[in-house]
Amino acid sequence: MTLKPPPLRDDCFALPAGVDWTPVDRALAMLQERLCPVVAREDSALAHALGRVLAAPVEALRSNPPRSNTAVDGYGFAHASLGDGDPVLPLVEGRAAAGLAFEGTVPAGHAIRILTGAALPQGVDTVVLQEDVTARDNQIAFRAGIKPRANTRKAGEDIREGEIALTASRVLTPADLALAAAVGVSRLPVYRRLKVAVISTGDELVEPGAAAASGQIYDANRPMLAALVRNFGYEPVDLGRIPDDRKALRRAFDKAATEVDVILTSGGASSGDEDHVSALLNEAGAMTEWRIALKPGRPLALGMWQGTPVFGLPGNPVAALVCTLIFARPAMSVLAGAGWHDPQSFQVPAGFAKNKKPGRREYLRARMRDGRAEVFQSEGSGRISGLSWAEGLVELGDGAQEIAPGDMVKFIPFGSFT
Repeated sequence: MTLKPPPLRDDCFALPAGVDWTPVDRALAMLQERLCPVVAREDSALAHALGRVLAAPVEALRSNPPRSNTAVDGYGFAHASLGDGDPVLPLVEGRAAAGLAFEGTVPAGHAIRILTGAALPQGVDTVVLQEDVTARDNQIAFRAGIKPRANTRKAGEDIREGEIALTASRVLTPADLALAAAVGVSRLPVYRRLKVAVISTGDELVEPGAAAASGQIYDANRPMLAALVRNFGYEPVDLGRIPDDRKALRRAFDKAATEVDVILTSGGASSGDEDHVSALLNEAGAMTEWRIALKPGRPLALGMWQGTPVFGLPGNPVAALVCTLIFARPAMSVLAGAGWHDPQSFQVPAGFAKNKKPGRREYLRARMRDGRAEVFQSEGSGRISGLSWAEGLVELGDGAQEIAPGDMVKFIPFGSFT
């Protein structure tokens, strides 16, 4: 049965009265507080569950391992039956192998040949490695000193029947699928994959490879944003380039609202004459222009269109990418059912010098070389080559900073956002 969560409130992006410039941490806290999953739940076979978000906890239907077994090839016996000195034990007929259990009982003072993964027969609680044994004439001999339960695994030592094997809201990995299979689960409750519309706006844009007139530029944001969405594990829906035409943009928004869960636009997010994203969201009565105190990027148009959340990103590619990673990425994670996740960061020595002014948080394109974070030579938000050059971002706090080579700085690898 498909279970649909409640819709977002139309005012979920509204800023408190009197707020103008919004610090990054405050903006993130407001997003985290106000958003909730917007996608329906469904069941998925294990083969198709990789990368999906788990919608409910999963209980083990069977213990793992289901029975106590051996971790090695060797010989099994009851430890309590060993006497003083080096043991010499007669072997019983038969053997225990994985998938071929020994149905009899091994008498005290006897041993049985046992292979890796085999369930321990009745009367066996300890296994000696075959490399530590001399075997001849249906007997084995080995040195004294082996510990009770050596080389064995207890039933349910990994997880017991009825215990929670996988917690809700996790993004399923290959290891998660292995665990689900091991405890007898063949289908998993997941959220439907988040669908994200990607739209570029502006008369100046043309498709890469097409003839470009003077003053026109190729649309770099749309392929970048669609690839980011796919990298996040969501389904991008490319709605193309929309000229500076409010009616055309309205049609695109109307179409997106019937097909996707989130709308991601670039350009037109400020308050100029041709900033139609902001204008349309204002007309809908559910728009807030968040003037974020960060560099690169300032205006972030957030609103609702027919119940669908809209993230209006800046048009400059560097600012669009930074705003997507810092704001849209964790917000979409909540909308997708995976909860809020802060990217993992590392304190590393700076391989650069910088005198940072107070007032805005800054994100510098950076990469690690020789154990230090080096930053791109230019901070211009149109320098797309810096995005290709970089392996992550150096985050500098809101206040003034004087950074010298060797000072510790916060480095966030791009991989932390996926």
